[in-house]
Amino acid sequence: MQQRKTTAAGRPSGTDGSDFSYRMVVDSRYTKVTKGRSRLRLLILVQATIYLIGLSCAFMTSTKNDERNTLGIASAATGLLFSFIADFGCRRSRVNLLRLYTAASTVVMVLSVFSAVRSRLTMEERNSSGTAAKLELLGFVSAQLGAVVQILAIIVTGSLVNNMSPPTKTE
Repeated sequence: MQQRKTTAAGRPSGTDGSDFSYRMVVDSRYTKVTKGRSRLRLLILVQATIYLIGLSCAFMTSTKNDERNTLGIASAATGLLFSFIADFGCRRSRVNLLRLYTAASTVVMVLSVFSAVRSRLTMEERNSSGTAAKLELLGFVSAQLGAVVQILAIIVTGSLVNNMSPPTKTE
């Protein structure tokens, strides 16, 4: 028992520290993948939150079935779905799912921004009430913030996919 405490506190027994050159070194690509995954998972969480805000704003601002913002609801729901796909691809190191996420979420974000701008313009034309105007403004701001987060997600996903892909051999 006494021996176990001394080895746990200091250097392992049987080495004097001169064997450092023979120890394994982790390739920098793997550390970049780990950092990229943590960054992408944070961006996916932020993006999913933005989609939830957009979805709730689209539902709460619609007063009648005729005035329902179907484009806003569909784009936010689809974006939320692709956020789950991206999280799965990030956890399982699926490059194809991450590429699908990048392409699809970009299209969804463009549609979401278009829907928010259209909703904001029609709100000014019909002079909405105070609560509806605040909700539409919140949806507009969240769509703009989502576009910025989408640009960051494209950059991080591209870097992550490049580091996940095996290096090509040149012969």
